[in-house]
Amino acid sequence: MKKRKPNVVVIGGGTGLSTMLRGLKTYPFNITAIVTVADDGGSSGRLRDDYDIPPPGDIRNVIAALSDTEPLVEQMFQYRFSQSVDLGGHSLGNLMLTALTDITGDFSHAIAEMSKVLKVHGKVIPAANKKVTLHAELIDGTIIEGESKIPNSHLPIKRVYLTPNNVKPLPEAIRAIANADFILVGPGSLYTSIIPNLLVQEIGQALVKAKGRRIYICNLMTQKGETIHYRATDHVQAIYDHVGMPCLDAILVNNIELPLPIKENYKEENAEPVKFDIDKLKNMGLEVIQKEIAIIQTGAVRHEAGKIAQWLYDYASNNNVKS
Repeated sequence: MKKRKPNVVVIGGGTGLSTMLRGLKTYPFNITAIVTVADDGGSSGRLRDDYDIPPPGDIRNVIAALSDTEPLVEQMFQYRFSQSVDLGGHSLGNLMLTALTDITGDFSHAIAEMSKVLKVHGKVIPAANKKVTLHAELIDGTIIEGESKIPNSHLPIKRVYLTPNNVKPLPEAIRAIANADFILVGPGSLYTSIIPNLLVQEIGQALVKAKGRRIYICNLMTQKGETIHYRATDHVQAIYDHVGMPCLDAILVNNIELPLPIKENYKEENAEPVKFDIDKLKNMGLEVIQKEIAIIQTGAVRHEAGKIAQWLYDYASNNNVKS
């Protein structure tokens, strides 16, 4: 039987998502990226408030990552104005997405049109098509309003939630999850890039019901203000707590010890490598996949997009995705 391209849905936000998508687009996958719209800082936050639209920043990065256009065109799309007082901090792509939303009256339509212009591989879908606000409740009961402020908290996070809490996803997002062969959750900031997507209730429910293989791409490092001292099981449990039930089948973790100087660099920002408690992960019913998926660049640890994409291609082949 002839093999078809696997349907791959990636759920997340931030630099982790766009980095991984650059690797995935070079392989024969049908890609759908479901992208968080919880950002409220910087250029995105200003446009969000001025135009009452979802923030365009993470969407812009994903469109750029999945584009198949001249490098100069992508560079222009990502260009950030720095010399102007009025335009200071805005990227051209953010302004273009805002203008298209204002013209068409619909954020998702603007994304679709921009995706055509930049010849995007696959589909880019916002987790919600309207403005939402992310809140965090800390363990002492303090409430922090706004995604950009949450990482500055000095106490552990008890939970995060959206307002409005009844925001609806786009039907395409639910269809994509239902038809996916593989659903990759992450990598990215746990409470501000990953979980906000799953707080859109129907997206969380769709992940629970999904027939495809649901895989968490575990973060490499803990994150100040969000996941200090978190082990891999703590990341998974936080996802389960916010969705309301287990919703993952497997977890992909890095199996290479990081060099001591790198660990020392991260100590200064109160971060450390995520500890992978393999036996506990297995006790949660997860398939634990251990691969060398990290790369060190300019003293920072990142996911190696090419290695993740190659792993998924091999994994899909071994799991017999057929037409």
